This record gives sequence, C-alpha cells and structure tokens, in this order.
Amino acid sequence: MSYRNEEPMSQQRRSFIKQSAAAAISVAGVPAVANVAYAGGSDAPEKKEVKIGFIPLTDCASVVMAAVNKFDEKYGIRIVPSKEASWAAVRDKLVNGELDAAHVLYGLVYGVHLGIGGPKKDMAVLMTLNNNGQAITLSKKLADQGAVDGATLARVMASDKREYTFAQTFPTGTHAMWLYYWLAANGINPMTDAKIITVPPPQMVANMRVGNMDGYCVGEPWGHRAIADGIGITAITTQDIWKDHPEKVLGTTAEFVQKNPNTARAMTAAVIDAGRWIDASLANRLKMAETVADKSYVNTSVDVINQRILGRYQNGLGKAWDDPNHMKFYNDGAVSFPYLSDGMWFLTQHRRWGLLKNDVDYLAVAKQVNQVDLYKEAATLAKAQVIREPMRSSKLVDGVVWDGKQPAQYAAGFKIRSLA
Repeated sequence: MSYRNEEPMSQQRRSFIKQSAAAAISVAGVPAVANVAYAGGSDAPEKKEVKIGFIPLTDCASVVMAAVNKFDEKYGIRIVPSKEASWAAVRDKLVNGELDAAHVLYGLVYGVHLGIGGPKKDMAVLMTLNNNGQAITLSKKLADQGAVDGATLARVMASDKREYTFAQTFPTGTHAMWLYYWLAANGINPMTDAKIITVPPPQMVANMRVGNMDGYCVGEPWGHRAIADGIGITAITTQDIWKDHPEKVLGTTAEFVQKNPNTARAMTAAVIDAGRWIDASLANRLKMAETVADKSYVNTSVDVINQRILGRYQNGLGKAWDDPNHMKFYNDGAVSFPYLSDGMWFLTQHRRWGLLKNDVDYLAVAKQVNQVDLYKEAATLAKAQVIREPMRSSKLVDGVVWDGKQPAQYAAGFKIRSLA
C-alpha cells in the first residue's frame, strides 16, 4: 500500500522539508527524480536490487517504508523486503547470502560475529533501526495471582514453587537480554530460577494462549496483542528498563559491505530517510501502521499496531498512559547512529550470562562490527543529523550506569550472573 496522495502541504512546511533534506520527498511522498543520488560513476551502487529480510514486527517499518514510499529510488537502488519466519532463519540467510541485509536483533549480529548462537561469520551493523517499543508480558493467570510487575512476580515465584517458563525470541538477541536483565533486577536468576525457551515473535501470543509460557519478551505488536486478546498483561515496557535503548539494526555481513560499499551506503541512506519520515508526524505514523499491518508484513489489525506506535499504552489491568518514550525511528539522528557503546553493551550481557566464555576486547569488536564511518557518509548523503560521539551513557532500571567504560568490570559487577 503506497501513500502517494497526501494532503497538500503549506509553502512553509515545504520550505522546512527542503531545509531538512526531505526535498527528495514530493508533496505526495514520492522521491523527486531530479534528486536521485548516485546516478553513475564510481559512487554508483554495485547492486541495484537488495533483498532485506524482516520479521513481522512493528519495528520493521523503516525498511518497509523505504520500499513502499520509494525512498530507495532516490539512491539508485530497489529494496525488496523479504518476510522471514524466525530470527534463526534471518541469521542463516544472512550468513549464506540469501539475504543482502536484514531488520535484525542487535545481539544476533554480535553473536554471529563471535560464533555464539550460530555459525561464526564477520558481520556488520549499518545503523540502528529503532529505539524502545518492546515489552515484557505476563500471563493473565499470573496476574490473577498478583504478579503484575517484577517485585510481585518474584513474590509469587517464591511462594508458589513450580517451574516457571519465560520466552524470548533468540538466545543472543535483544529480547533475551531485556528479559534476563529485568528478572535479575528483581532478584530472579533467569538461568536457575526459571525455564527459558525460544519462540519466534509472531508465535508468542498463540503459545501463551495455550499455556506454554508464563511470560515473554517480544517486540510490538505482540505485547499489545496479548492485551487485546485478554490473555496477558504488560509488566514493563523495555523503555522503562532502559530509556531509548537500542533495538533492531540494519545488519549484513562484513563481506557484503566490502564488496558493495556504495550499495550499503545507499541502502542505509534510504532507511534513514524512511525512519525520519515516520517520526516526522502523527499522520505519517498512522499511515505507517496501516501499511505494516497488511498481511504482506505484520499481518494483524491496524488498531493493534497504531496505539503503541503513537505512545498510547495500556497494561491490561485498567491502567492507561501516554508514553513519551515510545518506539522511535529517527529522533533527530539519535536513533539511527550505531553507537559503539550500544554494541558493547550486548557483549557485556553475553558475557554476564555465560554465552561468552571469556572477556573480549569489547571496544575493538564494536569497531569491527558497527560501520560508523559508512553510517556517517550515508547520513550526510541523506542530509540527516550526524551524531559525533560514538559512546553514550545511560542508567538502567536497576540504577546501574552503562557508559562503555570498563566493560569487563561492568559484566562481572552484577550480583546475579552466570560468568565464571
């Protein structure tokens, strides 16, 4: 579904868009032919068509909209979104070259790069696709027992001794790390106090419906869908675990970047444009929700997507709120910049939970994977805001500050951990 008939913009709005590098988007939202980049010469994309894998989640939106709104044409490429069944399938198809790139879990890319959670292959993060917008869901059965947040879950688990099962989407992925971090922050050791299973995102709700798990962490719309279906409640959003946390990335192999640097740059610029378009207005977000809800993409009803994409949350227990830290795709360039410290954080958690058996040179690995220089070129090409500092500092839900400094000590400093 394409949106080529948007309402006419004011001259002032058109001027603003030109100044902010959206001049390539006409009033109808279609790239202007006169502004096509990389028409030829040494900067021309090596591949004119790129196949980008995605999982049916709201945060695939910037990849989808880059194709649907034809931001890709501006840079001389054609993006072909490819719907995949699981993160394991995404991993395998990236490694064997069936996919050129993918909407993919940050920690999955790092896991493959280091040979944990699958075959080892040098990988690349081109940009971050989104911040925020995931959630931890607990079953209505648990909620009826009084488990509605981390503290009450810990009390229920301590008083009602049985095997508790929680699901994440991939062993080295973001959802596993949010789930583990939150459980541990509430005194629950995810490795010894619970059974952890892996379930593809679109299958989470069905598995909870039949009682296969007590809780899960996944991206939207599958948190809100559990509430809409009356089978679960939101215990916490991931933005309340870490405000503006990194989530999905545009990932590929190092080999692809080496062979196709111009294509990688063009692809990144197109997705930056799409993320900026999504964040530009509520109207654009609603149009995005209508698009990705289609069966070709997420395959759910629009109302399951559009509430949380606008920051309108409810927890399934009667509480509703407007969350300013909802899912974001651009946020003046702060979202899409591939911070080295973000990649390093996932490595520290892989080490914390024993997925990494030894400390690595955390910064060196992040510099290998995160294509900061290529990203800056793509952002400049897209006339997007370019962040200068590749490290950032954040305080997580347990009060511990992560700033990228002393990562080995950080990983070893948690009371609940599995590292040797």
